[in-house]
Amino acid sequence: MKRVWLVFLFLFFTFISSAGEVPVKKSQAPAGLFRFNRLDQTFVSQGDKCRAWLYLPKGAVKPPVVVMAHGFGGQRWMRLPAYAERFARRGMAVFLFDYRGFNDSEGLPRNYINPSRHLEDWEAAISYVRTLDIVDAKRLALWGTSFSAGHVTVIASRDPGISAIVAQVPFTDGITTAFNYSLSFQIRAIYHGLRDIFDAIFTDHRHNVLITSTPDGEFGMMSTADAWTGMINLLGSDAETFGKDNFCPANIVFTLTFYRPISDAAKITCPALVIGAEKDSLFPPDGPRKAATLMKNATYIGLPMGHFEPYVGEPFEKLVVQMEDFLQANLGKH
Repeated sequence: MKRVWLVFLFLFFTFISSAGEVPVKKSQAPAGLFRFNRLDQTFVSQGDKCRAWLYLPKGAVKPPVVVMAHGFGGQRWMRLPAYAERFARRGMAVFLFDYRGFNDSEGLPRNYINPSRHLEDWEAAISYVRTLDIVDAKRLALWGTSFSAGHVTVIASRDPGISAIVAQVPFTDGITTAFNYSLSFQIRAIYHGLRDIFDAIFTDHRHNVLITSTPDGEFGMMSTADAWTGMINLLGSDAETFGKDNFCPANIVFTLTFYRPISDAAKITCPALVIGAEKDSLFPPDGPRKAATLMKNATYIGLPMGHFEPYVGEPFEKLVVQMEDFLQANLGKH
């Protein structure tokens, strides 16, 4: 009997141990869909090494590729793999990267949110992807969310080689966004922005503010009533990890105000899928619809949701299928 119990315990702990081993770079997929590998990648932007993941569907020869990056202050591990995995299972490669100064990418200042700098990183990522002989870079789409959805709008207006874009709850116009906030918020933002400019000129450090906060808490760039709870909901059990990186140099209050991706929308000729949050508290909710109207070949989807809702739950499940279908239709089935 003692030997039987020893065998049982050995088998039990062997099972527990193997159950906890989740393969990071391989996936299982339902019948009819692709399995995929996830490969670590490094590319250079303005002399700094940026880190990325390349999702490759198994058995697909030179698949089309989707280039992705996160929104305002986000990092690539923050829920974006959920989208990348879905696209990879449909036979599309995905290149998901972090900006300079974010996560494990090189670059100073850390967590520096700057439209021009981000656009340089997008261009560097796309250039790198076009050197990869394992994907078909002639069938290349861009996917952005929130702030990065504004970036893909700008990049697609400049680059005729982009086959399609997906812009989820996009940032469209810094001027209208600034006026969407209270006067007290604007005054506090200007104070912090000027302080950061002063520090950048006269000292060797930057004045940082929180990326996400609560309306009655410490000043944060995203501090609407649903911002903090939305971020927690998005990150789930990983929310604590974000805490150490919940800061950015404050001069974004100025560069954001004068950043207007909507001014480039009319130049986009490739197919575009634009998704708007009709209850958006961060950006004017009519912005995505206006941007889509200006684009020559855009499909607009508006849902009665807040800015942080499309990443999880029912909105995610509903929208990601439409994204998959849109991308596959415009990149071609493998």
